[in-house]
Amino acid sequence: MTTPTVLFVCVHNAGRSQMAAGYLQALAGDRVDVRSAGSAPKDEINPIAIEAMAEEGIDIAGNAPKVLTVDAVRESDVVITMGCGDACPIFPGKRYEDWELDDPAGQGIEAVRPIRDEIRTRVETLIASLVPAAPHA
Repeated sequence: MTTPTVLFVCVHNAGRSQMAAGYLQALAGDRVDVRSAGSAPKDEINPIAIEAMAEEGIDIAGNAPKVLTVDAVRESDVVITMGCGDACPIFPGKRYEDWELDDPAGQGIEAVRPIRDEIRTRVETLIASLVPAAPHA
């Protein structure tokens, strides 16, 4: 079986999509190829998103926002958008999901934690739908 590729897309690729990619990488490991991008990427990751993920033991500080390309969408099996609207190209045969999540931009850590926790829940559900459960020994 080939490794599924998941692309997380939000406008700035600085908060939601970075947290989702961080969770997917940490929880699925090499069972899923993880990518993220933004339709209008910022210069750096939201420092509050970095702090919120660090509380979970996940380091996203070394990541950088990337611009969304048609190739990134074409090469992905699952495209998950988070408030980027019509900026994402649509290709037949792809699985698309739109996760309605509050934007952590400009929010304090108290407001970002519930967004982070919602992302984790959705990522866990996504993993269960993409990757067969490992057999128990």
